[in-house]
Amino acid sequence: MVKSILLVGVGGQGTILASKLLTTGLMEAGYDVKMSEIHGMSQRGGSVSSQVRYGEKVESPVIELGGADILVSFEKMEALRWLEYLKTDGKVILNNYEIGSISILSGKVDYPEGIVEEISSKVDTIVVDAAKHAKDMGNSKVMNIILLGATVKSMKLEGIDWEKIIRENVKKQFIDINIEAFKHGMSLVG
Repeated sequence: MVKSILLVGVGGQGTILASKLLTTGLMEAGYDVKMSEIHGMSQRGGSVSSQVRYGEKVESPVIELGGADILVSFEKMEALRWLEYLKTDGKVILNNYEIGSISILSGKVDYPEGIVEEISSKVDTIVVDAAKHAKDMGNSKVMNIILLGATVKSMKLEGIDWEKIIRENVKKQFIDINIEAFKHGMSLVG
């Protein structure tokens, strides 16, 4: 059976790194894995999405509408934008974090209210305040790894040696904080 994970965010949030770590771990666990990513103006704060599909045999890296088992959103509005890709019985891991688009930052429109409530009323949702947790850990850049930990726990993938994956794929000076962030993210999911 093939499982599909859709990770979405805004450029600069580390969405692609989290996807690559996830893909590496799944491959090392023996799964057939396909990953595709879209960087849409990611350097300028644009939308970023990554699709990870794994199982015994994966034919395509693309997740169709209504095909994602889990939607991991690094930013609230992105969750709303991509929600139609989630299966009806899928799960959302929602980072309770706002990054205003250009039109919001310029004052032309307001950031939408009630996103968390709207999504939570429609689908099974785990809300994570990864920005607060990362700040409490002393490094706001580990928000993505906190969300990765929450994703791994939600997907019941704890049996993979994630510490090894992190050690081999992040810069040496950031290994310990990333391992700590990963474990913290796992602890946020019941």
